[in-house]
Amino acid sequence: MNESLFSQIQKLFERTYAQVGINLEDCLIDRHRCGQLSILAGKAARELSELARTFLRTADDRLYVGIYYSRWLIEQLERHDPRAGLSDHNIRSLIAFVEEINHALHAALQFKNGAREIASEDFARNLELQAQVDTYLVLLLFVAFFRKTQRVSRTDRRWLRFHLFARQCPEAFRDRNLRARYLETTELASSYTHYLDTLNGARRLDEIRRFRSLDYSDKKKRILALPGGEILSRRVNLICEN
Repeated sequence: MNESLFSQIQKLFERTYAQVGINLEDCLIDRHRCGQLSILAGKAARELSELARTFLRTADDRLYVGIYYSRWLIEQLERHDPRAGLSDHNIRSLIAFVEEINHALHAALQFKNGAREIASEDFARNLELQAQVDTYLVLLLFVAFFRKTQRVSRTDRRWLRFHLFARQCPEAFRDRNLRARYLETTELASSYTHYLDTLNGARRLDEIRRFRSLDYSDKKKRILALPGGEILSRRVNLICEN
């Protein structure tokens, strides 16, 4: 039986980091349940994407995860399966698809490691930053697979960065906290992935595994300590001030 795209991406992340211990595909929810959980999540959740969402809650020292994908998003991925090639027709859908799996997986791994403050802003920013970094690396793998040389060109990287980073519009959020969260994590992820592009495969794997183990504050410090960190720090500070 052919594996689903969902299962393949989960296994890729687990090979990179650690086994999560559950089949995240069992956490998929329908539109009705998404609506219920969105109401419980509060007013700010209304501004989040209606194409894909991940819901987290704890009870009796257990983590409960719900992953929602809109019918439109799934239809796009079925019509333009990224395993047959990436294009402008499917890259945005693939980004949303991968990010939600990543959110769920890293939330579960952090919970297993003792993290319990899942409602904190630092927890949310940590998941968002990690997801953008990991999604960029997944996109690189998809592109490389269809290149005879298995090498990704500068043009390819610019195209990926446009869709993953430049095309985002965090400024559109009315909620100040959401706006700051996505502005900051996008700046940090864009800068950090530029650094990852300079590393060979083995060094990059060691780097991202160490990076994943850090909390949000230390991830931020790690990125700002890289070359060009002073300029990035000023941009991040402006985001915080605004």
